[in-house]
Amino acid sequence: MDLVDVYRHSLTDFIDRVHQVRPEQWPESSPCPGWDVRALVNHLVGQDRWTVELLAGATIAEVGDRFDGDLLGTDPVGIVTEAAKQAQAAVTAPGALDRSVHLSYGPTPADEYVRQLFADHLIHAWDLAAAIGVDRHLDSELVRICSDWFSGRAEMYRRAGVIGPPVALPEPVGQQDVLLAAFGRDPAWSSIPI
Repeated sequence: MDLVDVYRHSLTDFIDRVHQVRPEQWPESSPCPGWDVRALVNHLVGQDRWTVELLAGATIAEVGDRFDGDLLGTDPVGIVTEAAKQAQAAVTAPGALDRSVHLSYGPTPADEYVRQLFADHLIHAWDLAAAIGVDRHLDSELVRICSDWFSGRAEMYRRAGVIGPPVALPEPVGQQDVLLAAFGRDPAWSSIPI
């Protein structure tokens, strides 16, 4: 799978899970500390909105606070679908991956930025599935690709405060659990108190 296909697949998997959110589940807790289901989904909509702007050459200062706050309104599923469609169009535009984007830590090759977006959608698809109690299985090829990419970046993400400390896992574990643990997730997380 090339990078565009990997990104597109992770986006689709996330959207599929959003379509499974029942109305009463939006305020449910998620594996992301401080985020309920609505905040988690809102984060990805914000990410998709930023994708369009950054791949068009905008700087963080130019975008400003345009995507702060609630982006979901009264039609969260419709907003997610529309934002993802626009982000996908930006990523798949001719020459998009050959550009450089302006991130908070400086100019970054667009293909690296899209790998970050892919990882964000993949891991948050699991977060959402765990939060709403649907199938948590991630595509094994996407897990492998993300693991290969993330293995050299985990400590940098941890130092930046983007992810929590790695989670210790019992043996034996599968590659999905290893990836989740590297991203600071407990694969056994549940919103139901034990």
